[in-house]
Amino acid sequence: MIDRQTVEKIKDAAQIVEVVSEFVTLRKSGANYKGLCPFHNEKTPSFIVTPSRNTCHCFGCGKGGNPISFIMEHEQMTYPEALRWLANKYHIEIQERELTDEEKREQSERESMFIVNEFALKYFEDTLHNHPDGVAIGMQYFRQRGIRDDIIRKFQLGFSLNDRFAFGRAALQKGYKEQFITKVGICYKNDRGDLIDRYAGRVIFPWIGVSGKVVGFGGRKLDAATKGVQQKYVNSPDSEIYHKDRELYGIYQAKRAIAKEDCVYMVEGYTDVIAMHQAGVENVVANSGTALSNHQINILHRFTSNIVLLYDGDAAGIHAAMRGTDMLLAEGMNLKVLLLPDGDDPDSFARKHTASDFRKYIEEHQKDFIQFKTDLLLRNETDPLKRADAINSIIKSISMVVNPILRDTYLHDCVQRIGIAERTLIAQMNKFIRERKNGPATGGEEQGQVVQPAPVRTEVRLAVAEQDDAKGQQPSPVEQMIIQLVIRYGDKVVFENLEGEDGNTYNLTLAQFISYNLGTDGLALSSDIYNQILAEAVAHSGEPDFKAEQYFINHDDINISRLATDMTSERFHLADSQQPRNDAEALRQRALHLVLDFRMDYLERRLKDIRREISEVGSDVQRMRELMNEFKDTSELRNSLARKLGSNIIL
Repeated sequence: MIDRQTVEKIKDAAQIVEVVSEFVTLRKSGANYKGLCPFHNEKTPSFIVTPSRNTCHCFGCGKGGNPISFIMEHEQMTYPEALRWLANKYHIEIQERELTDEEKREQSERESMFIVNEFALKYFEDTLHNHPDGVAIGMQYFRQRGIRDDIIRKFQLGFSLNDRFAFGRAALQKGYKEQFITKVGICYKNDRGDLIDRYAGRVIFPWIGVSGKVVGFGGRKLDAATKGVQQKYVNSPDSEIYHKDRELYGIYQAKRAIAKEDCVYMVEGYTDVIAMHQAGVENVVANSGTALSNHQINILHRFTSNIVLLYDGDAAGIHAAMRGTDMLLAEGMNLKVLLLPDGDDPDSFARKHTASDFRKYIEEHQKDFIQFKTDLLLRNETDPLKRADAINSIIKSISMVVNPILRDTYLHDCVQRIGIAERTLIAQMNKFIRERKNGPATGGEEQGQVVQPAPVRTEVRLAVAEQDDAKGQQPSPVEQMIIQLVIRYGDKVVFENLEGEDGNTYNLTLAQFISYNLGTDGLALSSDIYNQILAEAVAHSGEPDFKAEQYFINHDDINISRLATDMTSERFHLADSQQPRNDAEALRQRALHLVLDFRMDYLERRLKDIRREISEVGSDVQRMRELMNEFKDTSELRNSLARKLGSNIIL
């Protein structure tokens, strides 16, 4: 773990102009710099670098941040990886906290395994390019598959000699320990204790993780040797540094393209990935024939929410396309499917067509997953029981969709396609939602009781509300303006020499004023991250070196840092399109008005909720009376507040 002092040293040293200039050609533009955005395609520069704030921001796509978040976004690195990248650039020695003996041992073993894998990658790659057998056998195989030399180099493909002792012998001669050679699974020991090369006689496909480290290998028997061989492919066994369900082949080569295109193509095998790169489609990865795991989905979700499953159109390809799809939907991924003509996989299809034709085909033939599943399961199906099972499967998939608007759109589309009453499909979807939350139902629905339309609609609303609560509400414009004020001026004193109950006098910063004002009525902002920013601004108020804007721009939480960078950029104007004067009276009036606006929003929402409850209360006279009284009291509060704000509300 990098110690706090070193992190601060890196933050102080990293200059945004110098960091961005590593990747973008910048030109001076007044006090700032301007260039073409590295995160999306554009012809007119809209990427602004601001040295005074040590931040960058694109006015086209909205991406940017401080030096750390820029490197994280551009290089698709984690926070510690970005810190190490910057430390290397500025020649800062990384000081890490003292590890325990157990941590040191584990870290040492992991590093040793990565070192062995790196040696193996270079050994296999060198064998392919420079050993006579590598050139005659391995390179000939790749060229017969139509793989160009530049792509061979890009994926660092290799070859393992037929001599089953060659690699082990070479590794031991170089001083690598047998313990780690077998731990990573490149070799195993036979009954006589000899080191045997697991990949002997195979072409090698290295697995490179997101961070660029070699985590494992795949080896393929050559075509002439595959007859009667059960294991055409052999992969690294699970180890401390490689778990097949946590890795994606090609992710290292694809990560920038995935982030830039905001989409990833998922294929089955190594050569499918390579063929698509050769056709100019670089945002592609493979899970090598296994069902997607949550770990793999989370890796992809770091870069994009959009995924296209790209498989051949035969029965096996269709089966592969169906695996793990509900899990993708449940994780909030937007899912499409593309099946190639029967008999072709991405590798064979790419070899039959030009790169432009291949790209055109995949762009024009993607199909939304729910539409794909509906067409697949219901096409020409007339058996009532089979149709019912198919419809159940489709509705279950729709119930997995996280976005409530998208889920509702799918449901309406299904009604049109399937021809079943909407209330029936809603009831079944709600049943799936409840079962995931509470377990299988045992009450009325299972016994065939009729579900009335009103309760069904209420269930849909409840399901949406539960998700909104889980994810947090979308902050209102007023809240955005409040938190922008806190980020920019939260440290500014807006009241001086206030007398407290203890007789002492105090100064009150803008952040403290807003927090106190909201707290008197037990109010809080709807966003967790907004509440955290306000709480931290209050906690640091009064510290002589605390400057809210710089503190939040350089925050350790990358989400807070990005939000602060965005809210201090020139595009993020306040409601009156003018920045407030930076004096106590102007800031105090601005904050007071925003807090009153926030209260008005709160009261309007509550009145709306009361109206809804009144419409649904039914014959409960006591509850109706309570709601009417609350409506009257809340309306009076709203009217009083409106007069303070000078608003002309007609009642």
